[in-house]
Amino acid sequence: MTRERVMSPTTTLSDIQRIKAIVGASSGNLVEWFDFYVYSFFSIYFAHIFFPQGDATTQLLQTAGVFAAGFLMRPIGGWLFGFIGDRFGRKKSMLISVYIMCFGSLVIAFLPGYNQIGLFAPILLLVVRMLQGLSVGGEYGASATYMSEVATEGRKGFYASFQYVTLIGGQLMAVLTVVILQQLIDNESLRAWGWRIPFLIGAALSIVALWLRKSLHETSDETQRTDKNAGSLVYLLRHHWRPFIKVIGITAGGSLSFYTFTTYMQKYLINSVGLDAKVSSLLMTGALLIFMVLQPIAGALSDKIGRKASVIIFAVGLMLFTVPIMVYLTSVSSLVVIFLLIFVALVICSFYTAVSGLLKAELFPPQLRALGVGLPYAIGNAIFGGSAEFVALGLKQKGMESSFFWYVTIMAIIVLVISMSLPNKKAVEKL
Repeated sequence: MTRERVMSPTTTLSDIQRIKAIVGASSGNLVEWFDFYVYSFFSIYFAHIFFPQGDATTQLLQTAGVFAAGFLMRPIGGWLFGFIGDRFGRKKSMLISVYIMCFGSLVIAFLPGYNQIGLFAPILLLVVRMLQGLSVGGEYGASATYMSEVATEGRKGFYASFQYVTLIGGQLMAVLTVVILQQLIDNESLRAWGWRIPFLIGAALSIVALWLRKSLHETSDETQRTDKNAGSLVYLLRHHWRPFIKVIGITAGGSLSFYTFTTYMQKYLINSVGLDAKVSSLLMTGALLIFMVLQPIAGALSDKIGRKASVIIFAVGLMLFTVPIMVYLTSVSSLVVIFLLIFVALVICSFYTAVSGLLKAELFPPQLRALGVGLPYAIGNAIFGGSAEFVALGLKQKGMESSFFWYVTIMAIIVLVISMSLPNKKAVEKL
């Protein structure tokens, strides 16, 4: 049995080693999020399989509820995998999370529907989604910590931005899978069995990600992992409760806006704007592609202006433009204008997404970093990000859709207040 090569966060890697590390960590992140988003994007095709009763909005609301339930497992995943990442290494934490996601995708791909096994169908779907929520909850903290530690000083924003490049890439792959299958398979077949294909693809991609992640260098060292406070939740809450709360608050507004303008936007374009499902998928494919390209640009910009300035720009933009963008979308018929409005929203989000993981990692010492990033992120993400679709669809069902846009705006104000108290990059980059 070969020994794992362990290096401290200050060890100098060659450019080739650093690129391989980013690619390896990113590949697993991409697969994790592809598997997770496939559920959201294909829910319009399989909602009737597991929830046969009610109209289209009711079925989507029920599948969104299962989606939200997956998010509720994220805090547990954030704690569990944060502990593993700090106590046993970032690499081990990231490998386990991919194993769980792969298992979940395989189960959903072959899961019988309501007509075959009755109530067991939605129950099993809920259980599997909760497992995947556990996996994704653990993925964020470990990968954000790893990428912040493997990045070079002065270019941390650029390198760390690839976490959301792959996260968005996972979304983009999910949307592209929708578009391709829509062209190859008729709508009836998609609703009957075609929706199972992407879950099989996700499971297969997980094998590739596992192979790549096994070759990663470990960024934590023996001293950090054996520290008596490594991965300690009690120590984290007792001595680092201020940054813990800040991460929750920033994540709440950031995740809410992210899911509003990405996963929920597709359904909003269909249910509220009145676009055809195929047109909506094509628009979101183009928008997500541009969004992905924006990440390293915004990340590099944060290396110049600082993470604090980036988050402030995000909060102000979200506060000023959310309501106008969402309301105006329902009153225009030009696809070009609709696309431009979505583009503006995603540009605003980029100032958060590109620095999200790094900003949080820079607030905690190495022996608590995976837990310090993962757990508060998972809490904020579960409560506000995971419920975005559920809240939005619920308000729409009650004829109060515009209230959701004001909800996002209020969260932007909270992020702005918190961001004003953040330290500047130079004050924390040597933690």
